[in-house]
Amino acid sequence: MLSNWQAVAYNQATDSDNRIHSDDVAKQYGFRGGLVPGVTVYAYLVHPAIASWGMNWLESGTASVVLRKPLYDGAKFEVRVTPDGSDAYRGEVVDADGILCADGTVVASVSAGPLPTLRGDPGVAPIDEIPRASRAVLEALRESGLGSVRVEWPGRTEYDRYTRSLSDMPDLVRPDRGGYANPGFTLGLANWALSRNVKLGPWIHVQSDVRNLGAIPAGSQLITEARITDLFERGGHEFVDLEVAAFLAPNEPVLAVNHRAIYQLRPA
Repeated sequence: MLSNWQAVAYNQATDSDNRIHSDDVAKQYGFRGGLVPGVTVYAYLVHPAIASWGMNWLESGTASVVLRKPLYDGAKFEVRVTPDGSDAYRGEVVDADGILCADGTVVASVSAGPLPTLRGDPGVAPIDEIPRASRAVLEALRESGLGSVRVEWPGRTEYDRYTRSLSDMPDLVRPDRGGYANPGFTLGLANWALSRNVKLGPWIHVQSDVRNLGAIPAGSQLITEARITDLFERGGHEFVDLEVAAFLAPNEPVLAVNHRAIYQLRPA
């Protein structure tokens, strides 16, 4: 049965290359501290779906999320669920001060529909050869294409969990129980599709539409392909829209995402 969920936010990315998750840099941009990653907040929003629908949601569920305000490490929050029938809900992530940090719609399962196919994009360039992100560079990559990214689950990354204590996660997605990839990790593939192709300064994930196509078991080799669909400026920020697909090697689709991020923040 769908129910609200309360927990304590966990910023597992304090040492990541994206320094918006560090206190010192985030404060330069007017935040109280390092931001909990957007993919982690997304995992909080869909936690009730995993707890209620289990494998059904991991294999064929969908979710749309908009990140509205920052959530900070150690902050108490609540996921408020408003059911829409027996197989969908409207969710809100609200902090202890009543601030709406994220909201969206989550659906238990959808019919198959068209599936992404592996194009066979070449792999990303070595880290020391990728260009620094700019509008001109991303426009060029929009034309030439992004390099594909290969990772393993579990890869012993900070995104193998979305709560500080694994006991707060459903067994189905706990790495210490041999669980399937959790939603913070899977949506993180869309972030890596961008950050492995260009060198970024502080940047922020702001919105995603996610379609699950299969659960990702332990030991999986994953291939992520992406393309840039839009670039625009709003309020002094530079945005990028991506269309991302992830596959179990050699070519089984497991995830399709439309992903939006601010790749260049307006000056601090």
